[in-house]
Amino acid sequence: MKVLNSGTVGSSNASIGEGTCRFGVFELDLRAGELRRQGMKVKLQEQPFQVLAQLLEKPGEIVTREELRSRLWPADTFVDFDHSLNAAIRRLRDALGDSAGNPRFVETVSRRGYRFLAPVDSGNGNGAVELPSAAASPGPRLVRSFHVWWVVAGASAVVLLVLGLKLGLLLAPHVPAPNRVSRLTANPDDDSVRAAAISRDGRYLAFSDETGFYLRQIDTGETHPILLPQGWSAASLAWFPDSIHMVVALTLTGRESSLWEVSALGGSARKLIDDGHSPAVSPDGTSVAFIAGKKLREQIWLVDADGTQPRKLAGDEGDLFGAVAWSPEGKRIAYTRARFDYGYGAKGVIEILDAKGKHASSPAPSITPALSLAGLGGPLAWAPDGRLIFSLYEARPRQLDSNLWWVGLDRQSKAMLPPARLTNDLGAVNTISVSGDSKRLTYLKGVPQPDVYVGKLQGSAIVGEPQRLTLDDRQDMPFDWTSDSKEVIFMSDRNGTFNIYKQSVDQTVPDVLVGGNHPVAQPRLSPDGTQLLYLVYPNWGESVSSVPLMRVPVAGGTPQLILQEHWISNHQCSRAPSSLCIYSVAADGALTFFSFDPFQGRGSQVYQIKDDLPQVYNWSLSPDGTTLAIAKGKWGEEQPRIHLVPMNGGVDRWLTISGAQGLATLDWAADSKGLWASSASDENALLHIDLLGHAVPVWRPGKMCVGWAIPSRDGRYVAVLVSSGSANVWMVERP
Repeated sequence: MKVLNSGTVGSSNASIGEGTCRFGVFELDLRAGELRRQGMKVKLQEQPFQVLAQLLEKPGEIVTREELRSRLWPADTFVDFDHSLNAAIRRLRDALGDSAGNPRFVETVSRRGYRFLAPVDSGNGNGAVELPSAAASPGPRLVRSFHVWWVVAGASAVVLLVLGLKLGLLLAPHVPAPNRVSRLTANPDDDSVRAAAISRDGRYLAFSDETGFYLRQIDTGETHPILLPQGWSAASLAWFPDSIHMVVALTLTGRESSLWEVSALGGSARKLIDDGHSPAVSPDGTSVAFIAGKKLREQIWLVDADGTQPRKLAGDEGDLFGAVAWSPEGKRIAYTRARFDYGYGAKGVIEILDAKGKHASSPAPSITPALSLAGLGGPLAWAPDGRLIFSLYEARPRQLDSNLWWVGLDRQSKAMLPPARLTNDLGAVNTISVSGDSKRLTYLKGVPQPDVYVGKLQGSAIVGEPQRLTLDDRQDMPFDWTSDSKEVIFMSDRNGTFNIYKQSVDQTVPDVLVGGNHPVAQPRLSPDGTQLLYLVYPNWGESVSSVPLMRVPVAGGTPQLILQEHWISNHQCSRAPSSLCIYSVAADGALTFFSFDPFQGRGSQVYQIKDDLPQVYNWSLSPDGTTLAIAKGKWGEEQPRIHLVPMNGGVDRWLTISGAQGLATLDWAADSKGLWASSASDENALLHIDLLGHAVPVWRPGKMCVGWAIPSRDGRYVAVLVSSGSANVWMVERP
């Protein structure tokens, strides 16, 4: 047996030079053979070091197990390769604080090898960051509801959002990030940070998580709890100029958030206004701008610091607002705004309005569009040095990540392009705050993880705990089962764009049903179970007049066009012996239902609902084809109701739901005798609803968030969309 090489660590790493590679808070010194975290040496054995060095040669690309074997062990070396490599990967992850289940650095690519996920600085002396190539524009996203501002309820709306809820028109160029980035919180996956902001003096971070509300001294890490009214939790916040008082949006189960004044020194919180979130305090501390109202009916308001003189500034039916921020001189307010637009995302801009008039009698403020970019997110901050800081989503395959950018503004409040990049790390930005000297910037960043879980059913009850089926770190969403009830049919963007897959409950890797470079969505079977029906959406930035509804044999074959229509919000078919198929069009102030045949195309109109916001509706066709169930999204009505429309010409009836505060999604049970829904309250749960309107929680996923549930055709299993993830606070410091 040949003895393994025991030479100097990193000595064979000539292909990436002898310098230093940086990623996140780490740097790999190839000359010294050391891994360092924020300047401190991290113990790492030779083989894990060599694995890391080889992964850093090709960031974002797959390094096969055979490539690693040839590098670590020469051909005439006899070693238990699989065991040794697995051990090296495990030690490497331990050194990096990484995990196989939710990787930030080293991703396992099943049956092939490994991929390094984080951006890598080549250490070439100019501070340039090497970015992955951007072959396509930003793509989809799905996270827990309290982490995003634009989520529209409803099964169809959720799908449309994850397929393109990015704002703007143009993709910004990539610019290096020169500043130091450090992590301020280290919450685990089951205790995500929900809100955070840095004080004006830059000394303190106020943040909330699942356990409470806290104040942390940034330089020392010393942390103390801040008492809130019993049962309330902090959802968003902003500091007053004195760095002692804050305006905090507090939430209580079953109630809208309200704005309170809270002191970092303790004492009782004082309510300022009943309805509001995402506050921003003016530089002089005399006024508070905030967002109020339900989603798709949001408005921006201004109120005096004592809660008096409320005044509406902006907002119309259908508006979605992300965040508000004051200009350095305190006379203008910037905000992100979007209008929901089916399929292609919410087209939005950063707008700036004149806030000099502070009372209800003041004239309507003038509004100036400042910036519109593809992938524009909701978070926003206006630094005292004049920089307008915002977030942009990355191009695929990093479509789940967003990062910080900034622009300057001219005298007309127009952005002076191009924008400059501030960060380039993993996760999606949720909030941004800046210190009074502009030298410290904090941002809350989450890593969403939507997956398919499968539970066993006994009647309308789930037996045991549902188990995770999809084991990748991308977006996976279930829509149907194969006709034999053995495989879940779902859509996933694991290859960079949404494709359609099927996976058995006892498999770890799925099979592709529909691939390609265009996003495909809503996979559902025809009544006889032989055809897979799905929608094809345009890539980001493409302009189309209609969306095709396609079919392809489940056993394989050439896709065929069924029909084309603009604004298809959903489609479903009954099951044999029934042959009814229905699709809906959300446009022109109405939700209109049409019948169709998978081979003959469009049929006739079967039902219509007049509403200025048809996108907020959920609907589901019963498997026996007799009844259409329709519910307005969770922000549509105070009392949840389900409208049951008979397809045979009978009398409509309504179910007033008891046992639930709101419904987010809606799907029929396999026997057509009940419905599955997810609750829209803070106590998220999967519900079973009988045809008398009684809602019974059958599963509460704890720290995770349940989306919708798709029962297998034999009623023995249910596939559930479940979102999990982590969120922590990071800080950018200027030199």
